[in-house]
Amino acid sequence: MAGLVVTGAPRTPIHLLDALAKYGVATVHEAQGRNGLLASEITPVQSGTRVAGTAVTVTVAPGDNTTIAVAVEQCQEGDLLIVTPTAPCDMGYFGDLLATSLMAQGARGLVIDAGVRDVADLKAMGFPVWSRHISAEGTTKGNLGDVNVPISIAGQIVHPGDAVLADDDGVVVVPRRKVDAVLGAAKAREEKEELSRVRYLTGEIALDVNTMRPMLEAAGIRYLDYGTWEEERTS
Repeated sequence: MAGLVVTGAPRTPIHLLDALAKYGVATVHEAQGRNGLLASEITPVQSGTRVAGTAVTVTVAPGDNTTIAVAVEQCQEGDLLIVTPTAPCDMGYFGDLLATSLMAQGARGLVIDAGVRDVADLKAMGFPVWSRHISAEGTTKGNLGDVNVPISIAGQIVHPGDAVLADDDGVVVVPRRKVDAVLGAAKAREEKEELSRVRYLTGEIALDVNTMRPMLEAAGIRYLDYGTWEEERTS
């Protein structure tokens, strides 16, 4: 039965969220074993924005945004509202007024597997949103979903309190208890990439920087000059 609001959910500490936000979604996704990435259909409304926040999870009834309004009351500084409908729906669940309310609570943004509207206003306000759809069609009120329960959204399970990182590349979920470990792995990965970048700048290529030649040989790669290739092709 819908209508459950779980209060007092655990949260990822803000200093860990801020540390996570120093890394891109691609780096964090790789650092945690290529796990946690939401489906690529969830895209940013704006560009050039990166946020990390604690997941406040929400399910909403198809075509009804009542539970988003309920969830606003549960939000606080550093939170990211993560919303999914209980059945697919592309309607505009969220606009500038709800964004204003969330900003006043200290929420850092919204990730929604449905539609949003008032896009120009959201951009002007600087309120970050990642959504599956943009739609001017409004929703009704009166049907309930749940707040701060585990949800399935865009191919991933999100628990209340998990860390969620979002940028131009998409959205990735980091389980709350693994944030420290993922931060360490992301730092190591970025340091490794910086060393590789220096080698690329000197003219080295990926085949050597990433020690790919033995792998290519094992896979059976062949190099032929053009004349030999022509002979083989036409013989």
